[in-house]
Amino acid sequence: VDPRPHPWNEEFAWQRPTPDGYLVVTADQADAFHERGYVLIEGVLDAATLDEVTAAVDERAEATEAFLRQMPDERLSIAEAGAILFSPHAVLASDVARRFAAHPVFAGLCHDLVGDDVRLYWDQLVYKQPEKPRHFPWHQDNGYTYVEPQQYLTCWVPLTDATVDNGCPWVVPGLHLGGTLAHTYVEPLGHQCLENPEGAVPVPAAVGGVVVFSSLTPHMTGPNTTDEVRRTYILQYAPDRAERLDGDPSKGSPTGRSRQNHPDRQFPVVVGGEPVPA
Repeated sequence: VDPRPHPWNEEFAWQRPTPDGYLVVTADQADAFHERGYVLIEGVLDAATLDEVTAAVDERAEATEAFLRQMPDERLSIAEAGAILFSPHAVLASDVARRFAAHPVFAGLCHDLVGDDVRLYWDQLVYKQPEKPRHFPWHQDNGYTYVEPQQYLTCWVPLTDATVDNGCPWVVPGLHLGGTLAHTYVEPLGHQCLENPEGAVPVPAAVGGVVVFSSLTPHMTGPNTTDEVRRTYILQYAPDRAERLDGDPSKGSPTGRSRQNHPDRQFPVVVGGEPVPA
């Protein structure tokens, strides 16, 4: 798969905010993020906070797994029982998850790396199980649902230590600077923009850390070859006034746009350059 621009990606230019000072990252970490498209921030979430949110979202994951077991072929879209489950919008069902998504660490990261006015865009659990090892294809988050501005922030939060053996993220540094790439659907696990790219690097992360990358950073996760579930809570934050583009890119221009400001789940985390108190 050759990296080529998404049909709707025209005249993209990477934007770097210029905060007066950094709240979470260092200047070197900010440089790394903007130059490479990702950065690992270690040891910023305390054990008590993580234990609380893990207990809350584990219940949701168990219910999702039970639901998948009842589906034909134990699958729904790209989720598959025993392989990988996705459970979006935990913030709608859990006050604990909602508080976590508004945590000062994430608000600070948004202030440092996104801009002055930022909302939660998406949150979802991704649990990779050992029963049916699967790798997840190379993709950009903006290749699934096309959003403008194209660049938003993904915070990949390990709820168990993420290793090469259990499916930690791999990234291709630098390609984020070109904007959204064209994606094709690949069975059974979703959209793909690259195949066996050169220069890919793993990003293992211990509990307490956050893998931070752009919506435009090509990434994948490998199969879970261990005996334990790899648990991850993914939080994504977009500039205020971001819009989802509707339509089929293979058939022409977008057919519509919708503001990403759902009142119950896409709440502000940074307003006027100041983090919103959790």
